[in-house]
Amino acid sequence: MEKILTTDNFDFTIKQGVTLVDFWASWCGPCKMLAPSIKELAEDYDGRAQICKVDVDEYPELAERYGVYSIPSVFIFKEGDVKEKLVGFRVKSQIAEVLDKYL
Repeated sequence: MEKILTTDNFDFTIKQGVTLVDFWASWCGPCKMLAPSIKELAEDYDGRAQICKVDVDEYPELAERYGVYSIPSVFIFKEGDVKEKLVGFRVKSQIAEVLDKYL
């Protein structure tokens, strides 16, 4: 299951290993289209990478910190550093291909 990130747990969560963070909002059509893929990735990568979500309406400071101006935006972090950023809807296989590069 994907983990919900907040300002309280964000930095701690991304600092170790590989973490995918989906910046999304409930009103965003492409975000809703991406949601099932994010859920599947959480199952597929369980134990190998963390799959997380940030609601940009609830935590705009996190979106601002990473320059998220369009959603969905999927970030890949490794040991707390941004390695890749995918903006807009992507199919699951495209996201998995990028994630695999950092495992």
